[in-house]
Amino acid sequence: MAVTKSIIILVLFVMAALLVKPVMGGTLYLSGSPNLSASISGTNEFSPNSDVQISITIQNTGQSKDKLVQSGITDRDDLPTTAKFLISTLSSGNAPVSIKTDPVMLGDLAESSSAVAQYTVKILENAEGGTYILPLMLNYSYLSSASQYNDATMEYFYQSKEITLDIPITIKPEVVIDVLSAEPEHITAGAKGYITIQVKNSGTAHGSQAIVVLTRNGDSPILPVDDSVYIGDFPAGSTATARYKISVSGRAEQQSYPVDVGVVYLNAEGDSESTREKTIGVPVGGKVNFAIVSPPAAMHPGNKKEILVEYKNIGGSPVYSAQARISAVDPFTSASDIAFIGDLQPNESRVITYPLGVDRSATIKEYGLDSEIRYRDALDNTHISDPMKVTVDVTATEGIAIILTNPIYLSIVAAAVIGIAYLAYHYRKKKE
Repeated sequence: MAVTKSIIILVLFVMAALLVKPVMGGTLYLSGSPNLSASISGTNEFSPNSDVQISITIQNTGQSKDKLVQSGITDRDDLPTTAKFLISTLSSGNAPVSIKTDPVMLGDLAESSSAVAQYTVKILENAEGGTYILPLMLNYSYLSSASQYNDATMEYFYQSKEITLDIPITIKPEVVIDVLSAEPEHITAGAKGYITIQVKNSGTAHGSQAIVVLTRNGDSPILPVDDSVYIGDFPAGSTATARYKISVSGRAEQQSYPVDVGVVYLNAEGDSESTREKTIGVPVGGKVNFAIVSPPAAMHPGNKKEILVEYKNIGGSPVYSAQARISAVDPFTSASDIAFIGDLQPNESRVITYPLGVDRSATIKEYGLDSEIRYRDALDNTHISDPMKVTVDVTATEGIAIILTNPIYLSIVAAAVIGIAYLAYHYRKKKE
């Protein structure tokens, strides 16, 4: 009986032990703080006069080395190695760049983790080649200490910190061009001309076997005929001159139109490089054009006469060795349909004559005879003008002109004159 009682007591003791929840220990970190580093993800080499995206990876390698685990300690919500409310600010320092992005808020960065901040950076056009430092300022706070008043109450103490890290970037030495001048030579709509361009190497690299290239800009009416000029060595700070023949569409107006200029060269390693193109404006003169400013020529059916036609240069450029031509079609005829005009400056006019005849059966009305001018420009290129109309007003014959232009009337008049002369002759004979 005593043994049975002892067994029951032992079982009750074991059951009671199983029902009692053991006291768990908490962790207290005795030391530790964030340890932040930063580096560029991808390349850190950039070209002058470019807009680039720079991704900076920020790594937290902080560790809590000393910690105490015991009962009665409540685990903290934050660790002392967490960088809280992290803000990343990139500045240009002394580098020839412009930072386009505002400070980046990255939130909390725990130990053994990383975050990426992206920045838009403008590399200035005339940036010299070399390595530069961009200061990266990191602002954050971290848990410096905590006090536990009882099992349910903790007080946390945070400390703010600001550190600046160096972010190195490399700007490649390159040829950078400035267009110092662009002088047009006889550039007019619908014709060919020349343009002389002077370029300067404003970069820091020496270009070898350099070629200055002129290209069409979009749908500009200016099309290079010769698009490449070899200039050889192109040292930093030097200038070079290139002359190109260009063609201008007939649709161009009297204004400036764009063309693009660039340089292709070999760098110090012997690799081919191309500069960023520069767009320049080229002034284009108005299309050479003519107008007939004389009044309509008046003729009667059966007439043959020289008509006067006045041609005027209403374009913006002079013309040389101009010749006018008229198309004499039925009911008109002409012994010579070409007349020499000579040289005409803008707004200058000249009167020429055409021998013209009109058939007696011509309808009484106003006629328009096609006329055009063949001329040479300042570069001795031959052109033909747009067609013009020489107006001839054929009107009915009036008065004595009716008799003088009608063969029947002329025959009657001739017969009458002969009869009168005959009668006069016989009359004088009888008197004798």
